[in-house]
Amino acid sequence: MHPLQCVLQVQRSLGWGPLASVSWLSLRMCRAHSSLSSTMCPSPERQEDGARKDFSSRLAAGPTFQHFLKSASAPQEKLSSEVEDPPPYLMMDELLGRQRKVYLETYGCQMNVNDTEIAWSILQKSGYLRTSNLQEADVILLVTCSIREKAEQTIWNRLHQLKALKTRRPRSRVPLRIGILGCMAERLKEEILNREKMVDILAGPDAYRDLPRLLAVAESGQQAANVLLSLDETYADVMPVQTSASATSAFVSIMRGCDNMCSYCIVPFTRGRERSRPIASILEEVKKLSEQGLKEVTLLGQNVNSFRDNSEVQFNSAVPTNLSRGFTTNYKTKQGGLRFAHLLDQVSRVDPEMRIRFTSPHPKDFPDEVLQLIHERDNICKQIHLPAQSGSSRVLEAMRRGYSREAYVELVHHIRESIPGVSLSSDFIAGFCGETEEDHVQTVSLLREVQYNMGFLFAYSMRQKTRAYHRLKDDVPEEVKLRRLEELITIFREEATKANQTSVGCTQLVLVEGITSASSQTLRGHVLCRTTLRDSSAYC
Repeated sequence: MHPLQCVLQVQRSLGWGPLASVSWLSLRMCRAHSSLSSTMCPSPERQEDGARKDFSSRLAAGPTFQHFLKSASAPQEKLSSEVEDPPPYLMMDELLGRQRKVYLETYGCQMNVNDTEIAWSILQKSGYLRTSNLQEADVILLVTCSIREKAEQTIWNRLHQLKALKTRRPRSRVPLRIGILGCMAERLKEEILNREKMVDILAGPDAYRDLPRLLAVAESGQQAANVLLSLDETYADVMPVQTSASATSAFVSIMRGCDNMCSYCIVPFTRGRERSRPIASILEEVKKLSEQGLKEVTLLGQNVNSFRDNSEVQFNSAVPTNLSRGFTTNYKTKQGGLRFAHLLDQVSRVDPEMRIRFTSPHPKDFPDEVLQLIHERDNICKQIHLPAQSGSSRVLEAMRRGYSREAYVELVHHIRESIPGVSLSSDFIAGFCGETEEDHVQTVSLLREVQYNMGFLFAYSMRQKTRAYHRLKDDVPEEVKLRRLEELITIFREEATKANQTSVGCTQLVLVEGITSASSQTLRGHVLCRTTLRDSSAYC
């Protein structure tokens, strides 16, 4: 390499200015002339050849691959026999409940009921006691919902009530600890801790295993929180503890989270991505419930019929996913795994006398194999929840539901053909972003056309983080939302009455849950939704 080229490269790498580089160049050239012979500098070819030989010699004398293998397998020497592992953040005895009494209060959906049972199972194993008396509680935990603003406002109001209870706490008793669990803890994190200083702990839906540690930290007077979402937490190894010893039915969580990303829905942001429990753990739980004498099990999930067990390698074959005809997904179609039809088949075989339900499904995940199984198996309730949300194809597209009104109605007809006498229920939202009077009229007409047996209807409540919050405008006035909601409720009741009139005069199989009151001997219960009577082939 020419000396000038060397200088220019050094100048660029060191960031020297032009004056400094010229001075250095003059000095470098003088030294070169005084040390070299009167001939010229070695040619670039000779310099490169020398460098190559030097590198080859150093490489040959360096360590070999075997040297690294020996170093990796050699036992590490202990630096000092006196050096010990540092103590853990909390000692094991600090995680124990020491028989402190826990009061659990549940708000929201069936999944929150099941979450309450999971949280209590974890705390019970840590030495806590359960109480139904708020006044004697040492720990109060609220399992919360965030699906609508009204649900969150209920919790804020409850916290104000509990603040007075905490303030009046006698100094002779251990300090009262208050915790927020579930979706609201996940969604509002900092706001809860900053706004309500009396809240001691926050635990998101995937952090219930951490409750003993969070409560131990709170004992030091600090606020403690864990709202991390998980890609694999299903609490498969936690056996929920039933809240009522006299219960006749139970919830069994089979999957958590949701991947649908409907534009109005906060669930993917509070409960995370979809993940399913291994089928073996679900069957074990159902068997234990059967042995305890329970007569009904409801399989739970945010998108329960998209269940997919990938826990074993042999389950992960490239079998395509079958969707309902005319339905699409907002994500790349998944493959492999044991699907909902397989699980439903196995669960229904555990105890032929135990009735099986499931909620909440998505209409896209009702392939023929699921419908056929519901029809054939006597102990699977002939009841399907089929959330429509709207009767307008334009609104459904804005909601990112993955289907049109026409595809939904076709599915309703197909379900009724596949399962004669089936009972249908649905969800509807009044006043979604951009909903016009014409859109509302189409929803009314869908209610009349389908004639649902049961319905859950709500005015739209915009949630932060959702796609609608970032992309759409909540432009339907509140009074219009409420007026449309009232109209939907009125129409629904009219049509449900007509649908339910068809059962008058039939013999129904009823699950008895108790008596109506202490002074009455009238039995209280609910119909098992079109299950087949054991000695009859007719659906009633």
